[in-house]
Amino acid sequence: MREFLLVLLTAAVVTYLATPLVRRLALATGAITAVRDRDVHTVPIPRLGGVAMLVGFAAAVALGEQLPYLGQLFDSSPQLWGVLLAAAIITLLGALDDIRELDWMTKLAGQVIAGGVMAFFGVQLLSLPIGGVTVLPEPVMVTLTILVVVISTNAVNFIDGLDGLAAGVVLIAASAFFGWSYLVSANFDPPNVFSMATFISAALIGVCAGFLPHNFHPARLFMGDAGALLLGLLLAAATISMTGSVDPSSSLASASAAAALLLPLAIPVAILGLPFVDMVLAVLRRTRAGQLPWKPDRGHLHHRMLDIGHSHRRAVLLLYLWAALIAVGSVSFAYLPAWVSGIGILLLLVVAIVLTRRPWQGGPRASPPAVSPDGQTL
Repeated sequence: MREFLLVLLTAAVVTYLATPLVRRLALATGAITAVRDRDVHTVPIPRLGGVAMLVGFAAAVALGEQLPYLGQLFDSSPQLWGVLLAAAIITLLGALDDIRELDWMTKLAGQVIAGGVMAFFGVQLLSLPIGGVTVLPEPVMVTLTILVVVISTNAVNFIDGLDGLAAGVVLIAASAFFGWSYLVSANFDPPNVFSMATFISAALIGVCAGFLPHNFHPARLFMGDAGALLLGLLLAAATISMTGSVDPSSSLASASAAAALLLPLAIPVAILGLPFVDMVLAVLRRTRAGQLPWKPDRGHLHHRMLDIGHSHRRAVLLLYLWAALIAVGSVSFAYLPAWVSGIGILLLLVVAIVLTRRPWQGGPRASPPAVSPDGQTL
């Protein structure tokens, strides 16, 4: 566990220190988010935070290679280097979009390339925990791997609409995934908690924790597409590397055999439940309105929170609660009796519904500091 903590802290500290430098880069390159009809910020805010996140993740990977136990992941396979290369590709893609606004086809092609690079380095689905262990032809598994990357990156991108929302939700998801993969890996034969999925999850927690102080309302820097696509890819990498490693017939501490069969597939999906729900609702909403699925609008879950009457910060905190309810609740079924998990989730669900439906009055809402093109606060 100490090595994972070192990786987490390294990613957090490097990301935190790199973010102000990246903010200057964003201002110098004109990567600034103007105020649009669907936006909730009132002044232009620089974006490009994903570059600082990439630096933090790269530092975590460089450290991991030098550690005695996690270093074995690098000795046995180039997969983590493949994840880092794919992360660099998708961050570059997002950064170009933050500066010049690429068309949707170019962004989709970049996501497919990043997923293909991961698959080339061996980070791909090898089997599916369906009806035991199901192995499909390699071209099918590679296609599914790329599909997971595309869905995950777009899910995080869709939910990135309020200060600190995407980074906080991904931090919660990565924390839940870290706990699950760490405990599941301890049940391997022989036990080995030093898995690639756990390493990526720990680094991802650190990256988000290091960026949040700069991004929580009022944000001084947005993560932009560079950050949203990067976080989605890293979540996909952790999920892909873990899903095929879990044997449903192994002795998971689940309440029943049925749960043991479903959990290896259900938990990775449920951990990203909130972004997935928001993405699916957005696609359905836009399709019914005769719009393209990727055309932005003002109907996301965070917009609805604001329409109910919640302030910016309270809307974000409530969505954190919903993300934790889904992610932690799903993981709890793997290690607690079903009735205990069920009662706990039901109680938290009641609390979340009451808090969501009844906004309370607070002080005046803070606005982010205005910035001029040369980076000076106005």
